[in-house]
Amino acid sequence: MPETGSGLSPLRLEILPDLIAICRLAPGEPVPVWATQGPFWAVARTPEELSVVCPQASLPLNTRHYPDWRALKVIGPLDPSVIGILATLSRTLAKAGVSLFALSTFDTDYLLVPEAGLPTAIQALQAAGHTIAPEPPGP
Repeated sequence: MPETGSGLSPLRLEILPDLIAICRLAPGEPVPVWATQGPFWAVARTPEELSVVCPQASLPLNTRHYPDWRALKVIGPLDPSVIGILATLSRTLAKAGVSLFALSTFDTDYLLVPEAGLPTAIQALQAAGHTIAPEPPGP
């Protein structure tokens, strides 16, 4: 099995099915109802912005966003004492030239990559020894 390059055991990742949008709203806006629809969504508020990650199908017209992202879920739960999970995965994707938007939860990490970069991301992660489920269709 190829080395992950970090001393970590190879990780298992799952491709989530929906197209994802990454949105930016004004910092004082309330969290919109559409942002919390669907099986996968996240909201972060800072003094500068309200960021929403949600299924693209939930997005109303005229919302400032980056469209067409896909989510890869690291199969967990992950032990928070393990060092370097995101660093290892993001380094692999950076070397492959794939953009990344990362989210972390209590149990695991999610890597959002552009839909167009998903095949390259899968190939790079598999070459680094990680397992992707469901397995992408063969040629």
